[in-house]
Amino acid sequence: MIAIAVFLSVSFDFNMPKIAQRIEITLETLLESVDLAEGLAMRIAEAVGFDEGDIHKIGMAVREGVINAYNYGNEHDRQKKILLAVDLDPEKMVIHVLDEGHGFELAEVPDPLTEENLLRTSGRGIFLMRAFMDEFSVQHAPSGGAELVMAKHLHNHAARG
Repeated sequence: MIAIAVFLSVSFDFNMPKIAQRIEITLETLLESVDLAEGLAMRIAEAVGFDEGDIHKIGMAVREGVINAYNYGNEHDRQKKILLAVDLDPEKMVIHVLDEGHGFELAEVPDPLTEENLLRTSGRGIFLMRAFMDEFSVQHAPSGGAELVMAKHLHNHAARG
């Protein structure tokens, strides 16, 4: 059995924070980290009041992001880590997935909906993350890799107390 190292930096109040709050988790470059990241994001989304549909969209977007970090960013290199950070403020939940790879340019990712790409078995992750989240961008991470930044707006989703 493979152990997953988790370093959790938490001081988090899930009841619609008045100020921004952050959870960070450092994941091993293991396939098992995908489920861990997805589950954590879904639990946070549920705790702040997203509906079931949005909880699953957030979970799938995180799943795709961490799979991409595992496969393409860190290229399965167990010496590299994946950082998952969740920022929560009164307006939105922002998810960051950072790898320690070489980074990439979003404009160079092929469109999975074009005829020549329809039958490819990869290349749909970015498309799905964009579809499931309200905001999506790719930045160059401080580590030199890619930082996926995805946001889901809380207005009209969360019950305000």
